[in-house]
Amino acid sequence: MIIRSEVPEAPDVSMIGVRHRAAAVLAMARPQFWLVSLVALQLGFVLATRRLIPTGAEALTLAYAGLIAGPLIWLAVLSINDAHDQETDRRNPRKAGAPLVTGVLDRRQAIGIGIVSGAAAVLASIPLGGLFTLGVGLTVLLGWAYSTPPLRLKARPGADVAVNAFAVAGLGPLGGWVALTGTTAGFPWPMALIGSLAVAALYLPTTLVDRQADRAAGARTTAVALGERATFELGFALWTGSAVIAAGLAATGTLLDRSLLPLHLIMAPILLVTYRVLLRHRPGFGAITVVAATYLVPCTAFVLTYCGVLG
Repeated sequence: MIIRSEVPEAPDVSMIGVRHRAAAVLAMARPQFWLVSLVALQLGFVLATRRLIPTGAEALTLAYAGLIAGPLIWLAVLSINDAHDQETDRRNPRKAGAPLVTGVLDRRQAIGIGIVSGAAAVLASIPLGGLFTLGVGLTVLLGWAYSTPPLRLKARPGADVAVNAFAVAGLGPLGGWVALTGTTAGFPWPMALIGSLAVAALYLPTTLVDRQADRAAGARTTAVALGERATFELGFALWTGSAVIAAGLAATGTLLDRSLLPLHLIMAPILLVTYRVLLRHRPGFGAITVVAATYLVPCTAFVLTYCGVLG
């Protein structure tokens, strides 16, 4: 009996049109993730100005920063990720439509796109100042280190979570702050800590989604190393830590207004129960989205209070 491999063969790329390749590049940049960067930049603006709506010049600055932090950085990072995850993705049913799995793009093209996009992101950052350019360069390098051997932080338990949390909740808002102020002075680092814990808690369930494919490919992610139960409990502990620190800051009036304490005391158990119920058994991305949306309630209250709209 001849057993055939279930790994799909890539089609002849020479038969693929330019339009399909362009669509594949856009898909590889994951436009659905760009909003994460835009929200982070907006949060940095809010923290720096205590205002919700930027002025004309500020809006232009944020829009320009958004083009860098959205399309350019995500494409730079994710194209390199896809190139080094090609074999893993071929074993993952969730990635069946990925450009490198279908063969619309090949590995060498993906690496080239990542390098060009990363360089473009850094060069485009120069008008926003040295600190912003440094931050963009660091973000791109972290993204490449996440995927590329020999570092390949994605396959190092703990590092895979830390890199994502720091980039999204730390460097993201800091980028918005620096783009507007030109300095890191006065940046409220406790907010980055709260956000990083929450992002890490939400990222861990995504490692469970791909655990079987990662293990089959030899990628030792946090979920592969710890197992399903321990990974979930670690995520729950980080989620709890974020809620407790936020309530503590509200109780002391440090950064968070004391008027928010009753809301945090109400929302904390809701957040914990929602996380535990929806994410306990190999959650899908829909469940993760619902839990993240619940977290937006205290976040929105903080922003409105911080800007003087409430309270």
